[in-house]
Amino acid sequence: MDIGRAKEIAASPVMANVLYNGVPVYIQRVDEANETARIFPLDEPQKEQDVPLYTLEEH
Repeated sequence: MDIGRAKEIAASPVMANVLYNGVPVYIQRVDEANETARIFPLDEPQKEQDVPLYTLEEH
């Protein structure tokens, strides 16, 4: 995923359809310096993790 689009999604109040390894996730924030995003699965908000932006897909 493009860093600009990831930042738009993270800042938007509208939920976007983003997948990480086929699992729907919520993007909490984007780290531009490391090109990563802090995410969690929609059904498991306690499982936060940092992942490379290129591993995220928008549908």
